[in-house]
Amino acid sequence: MIAPDFLLQKLYTIGSLRNTGTGAQFVLKNRLSDAEVISLRRIVIDGGTVSLDKVRLGLSDKRVLTPSQVDAIHPLPFPLRSTVTVHTLMPGLPHGRHEIEVVFETRPFGQLHLKVEDAITDVSTSHGRMPRDDSDDYSEEVIQKRRTYVEQQSGTKLNHILHYSFDPHLAKGNCESFVGVAQVPIGFAGPLHVNGEAANGDFLIPLATSEGTLVASYNRGMKILNMCGGVDVTVVADAMQRAPVFVFRNARAGRDFVKWMQANIDPIRAAAEATSAVAKLLYIDPYLANNFVYLRFNYSTGDAAGQNMVGKATFAAYNWILEHAKGIENSYLESNFATDKKTSHVNIMHTRGKRVTAEATISQDVLRRHLRVNPEKLAHHYGVATVGAFLSGSTSNALQSANGITAMFVATGQDVANVAESSAGILYAELTPPGDLYISLTIPSLIVATHGGGTGLATQRECLEILGCGGKGKVNRLAEIIAGVALAGEISLGAAISSSDWVSSHEKMGRHR
Repeated sequence: MIAPDFLLQKLYTIGSLRNTGTGAQFVLKNRLSDAEVISLRRIVIDGGTVSLDKVRLGLSDKRVLTPSQVDAIHPLPFPLRSTVTVHTLMPGLPHGRHEIEVVFETRPFGQLHLKVEDAITDVSTSHGRMPRDDSDDYSEEVIQKRRTYVEQQSGTKLNHILHYSFDPHLAKGNCESFVGVAQVPIGFAGPLHVNGEAANGDFLIPLATSEGTLVASYNRGMKILNMCGGVDVTVVADAMQRAPVFVFRNARAGRDFVKWMQANIDPIRAAAEATSAVAKLLYIDPYLANNFVYLRFNYSTGDAAGQNMVGKATFAAYNWILEHAKGIENSYLESNFATDKKTSHVNIMHTRGKRVTAEATISQDVLRRHLRVNPEKLAHHYGVATVGAFLSGSTSNALQSANGITAMFVATGQDVANVAESSAGILYAELTPPGDLYISLTIPSLIVATHGGGTGLATQRECLEILGCGGKGKVNRLAEIIAGVALAGEISLGAAISSSDWVSSHEKMGRHR
């Protein structure tokens, strides 16, 4: 397996080169995927080979090994995100830039040849440095040191940030330099009656927000849906992407590469799926422009949102392609075509995450009696708002889907930045022959998880349990509930605007004077 130079360079921690009392040292960190080091072959600094008997390898667990202690029978574990500090027992290096080469044998990547530049400088302490503990960066001792540092640097006494009810070690993998928590108010709306395939029943909805009227607005929409039999929700598609790009001499060579890729889809899939028991490569969409070929890899990812999972899988497939394809002049593992954490037309058309549709028919009597609006006026407003969205260049004609989705993302431990694509909505409404209002909302890129990421944090796990969505096998259930909540918000806000209640509601409930 070939790892490109630009990826190999990510193994080196820039700025880690420094002199100690016994010699120079630097840090390697695994930012690729799980591996083992089975041999350290060579270290060269500024063209001079460092004798391996003068090298020590410091591990995260405080063990120190010599290169002779590492071999195929006794490999050095090098899992993802782990570090190895390389100590050289030699005279210190002068200030300035230095060239470092490291050659080592690994499983599964084979021999890796890393070549980077780093510098030793006078470290300025004028701005201080956030305290860290390489052995346990989530201990109460180092957390207290960071609190003291923040208070000293800012001149602000921490009275609220430091209060939390969980073991700080739970935040490992979610938050670095942990100091405390942001306390976001959580209100409950509902219950909401959901008629889904995975979610079927009444659900209390946790909404974490600091926006006045949000919980009340969604609660009103849920009441309306419940009075009309609830909300029907369907997950219609599911895919998570990574999109490498390959550069060729000309367009014809790019076209031929696509044909080669399609003929070799089986070994490409095998390379990708070997990295995970969960990720499954569904298909690859090729897009050609100029002399570039963009390959949009589409995966199913189980109960995880899956961005890291598919990044690892695509990295393996990408390396297989580089080993076997002809004519590639340049390449990048990610081309921005996956449009991670950005709304885009390609995601709206082809799905990123879950593609979910929530729909309901609201009777005219319920609209008039409880929302003080006629179905004709509400339907007309949705049509006018769609034209407004089109003229503005928006990729969504939904009114406020971002509000409910964000509040549920914060409450349930989702990656909140994914609201960028998850909040895009396609809203449709029409009058039925009896004069009722049919309304549906399709969310083409709802990125959610019930396993991994922030879903294991204490408060977020509790909210997932309230929804019956804790653990594996529950991700479609959560997606259906969130889509139903989003539709409730569209009904409530659309009615408020159409009946001129919108401003008065915010004046009453949503302002601090």
